[in-house]
Amino acid sequence: MAKPFKKITLKNGLRVLLVPQKESLAASVVILVAAGSEYEKKRINGVSHFLEHMTFKGTSRRPRVGQIAEELAGLGAQSNAFTGQEYTGYWAKSEARKLPQILDIVTDLYLNPVFNPAEIEKERGVIIEEINMYDDMPKARVQEDLAALMYGDQPAGWSIAGEKGIVRTLMKDDFLAYRAARYVPNGTLVIVAGKFNEKAVVKKIEHEFGKLARATAPAKIKTQEQQVTPKIFTRFKESEQSHVALGFRAFSLFDRRRYAIEVLADILGGGMSSRLFKRVREELGAAYYVGADADLFLDHGVFGISAGIDHGKTEIVVRAIIEECRKLCDTIVPKEEFERSTEHMIGNLILGLETSDELASFYGGQEIMTKKIISPEEVIKKVKAVTPEAVRAVAQEVFRNDRLNFSVVGPYRDEKIFKKILKM
Repeated sequence: MAKPFKKITLKNGLRVLLVPQKESLAASVVILVAAGSEYEKKRINGVSHFLEHMTFKGTSRRPRVGQIAEELAGLGAQSNAFTGQEYTGYWAKSEARKLPQILDIVTDLYLNPVFNPAEIEKERGVIIEEINMYDDMPKARVQEDLAALMYGDQPAGWSIAGEKGIVRTLMKDDFLAYRAARYVPNGTLVIVAGKFNEKAVVKKIEHEFGKLARATAPAKIKTQEQQVTPKIFTRFKESEQSHVALGFRAFSLFDRRRYAIEVLADILGGGMSSRLFKRVREELGAAYYVGADADLFLDHGVFGISAGIDHGKTEIVVRAIIEECRKLCDTIVPKEEFERSTEHMIGNLILGLETSDELASFYGGQEIMTKKIISPEEVIKKVKAVTPEAVRAVAQEVFRNDRLNFSVVGPYRDEKIFKKILKM
């Protein structure tokens, strides 16, 4: 069976993924870089995110502020960028016939940013306001508190956007030094998905990116983990809801149990038929949102549960969440429920791959993180190979006191009320 994608590696080490979708009316270009908050040092925390913003503020070929956005809008394209813990992405999507133009623009963003000092000062204010915005959003704030609680003062525990005090100190030389170290061919992946002319696309990428000198990015500092008992952090805020987040230390995305923990997350909090949705929202009527997910990284992972709760029912809901976790440790999931969950996962995977940008994300995300790609069909096989016994085994491994962390944003000044109930 032919692979649904083609991988090309240029002489300088830069990787290219081509994911054709002949029936598509659109095409997408994505550039992923192994650069994110977990690759930063404390003095420059937030530089990955700030640099991503600055690429849109002008390049040597498009120096006028707003020119890039205007060109993309004139093409009827969708575009954006994002920064994560372990990689940064730049993308655009358009009608298939306009692919050459968006490929040229996204390539320019990556290769030729100018980092105008005056624009750095303007964007600094924008980023500080972005940080303020998230600080005022308890649903986001509780997740940052959880990361800091679990990992402390190391990259995995830092904010992607950075601290305001550090953001205020970042200068052009910091962007240039960080970019020189991390925006290198062997840490960069270019993905083109949808309907496109392969020969023309490869020629353009080789012409533009082939000029880059071969270089190797510094290795990521290994995340350190240490815990003996449950850890709790409370942040007082007169909010309309109490926002809670539980984080259990898990394992990396290279672990053979990754599909079992993803099935576990779906059973517990993966949708409207999940156990937490039924218990917390439908039975207790205590929350609008409640869910669970497995967030796995290169050298660590978190099984997360979060909810926005009626203040008066916070303790009841936290008890219910712990009880549901215990049940998954103690008993095998019934066959009907188990199959419903795996089919829910498979259906979401298939439906999520209908568009060119989602295809690029699916294949590109695997390649930039693991340098290994498996097809949707292979993923489905791996999900179907998970057994109820494997799910219980991973629940027993993860849902433990020496892995349990809890953060809450709400009208609480004392963690004692949670200490007595946060026990597996």
